[in-house]
Amino acid sequence: MTTRPQGASLTAFELLLDIDRRCRLLVADQPAQGTRLQQWSGIGFRIAGQWFVAPMGEVAEVLREPRSSRVPGVQPWVCGVANLRGRLLPVMDLGRFLGLGHATAGKQRRVLVLDHEDLFAGLLVDEVLGLQHFALDSLQLAPPFPLAETAAPFVQGHFHRARDWAIFSPFALAQAPGFLDVAL
Repeated sequence: MTTRPQGASLTAFELLLDIDRRCRLLVADQPAQGTRLQQWSGIGFRIAGQWFVAPMGEVAEVLREPRSSRVPGVQPWVCGVANLRGRLLPVMDLGRFLGLGHATAGKQRRVLVLDHEDLFAGLLVDEVLGLQHFALDSLQLAPPFPLAETAAPFVQGHFHRARDWAIFSPFALAQAPGFLDVAL
């Protein structure tokens, strides 16, 4: 860089060069790619006192519980249908479907939006606990705790970190005939 009189401003290009230089210095302090632990990330949620985590790519978005209209002649675990930006979103009480009981009433209730192939549905849960990260080498393929028989087909192992987190697959749920058969 050329020497400038004090108080003179940098050109846009010089500013970009300076930002690049500072970023390269910060990256130099990071561990090499091969030494980083591989991590698994997912959306953590709670149903009936049990902790679950869904793979990141299987949850389209997380919403506050939307107002929904009841639909007659459907299974008791179907809460209703909501309008999500002009698209009809069936809302299902996931805990009730899995045999774990009704979703707990409260401000923490959230809806995990499942948008997979032709299925667009909302899964009502007691609480969403945000993005969770686990060391990939801590994955255990066995279920973490006795699950309701209806939940087992959707659990693909667990991670343990202060508590057990069952890996719940919304995509596996989307393939289940029992979940798709909402009519009484």
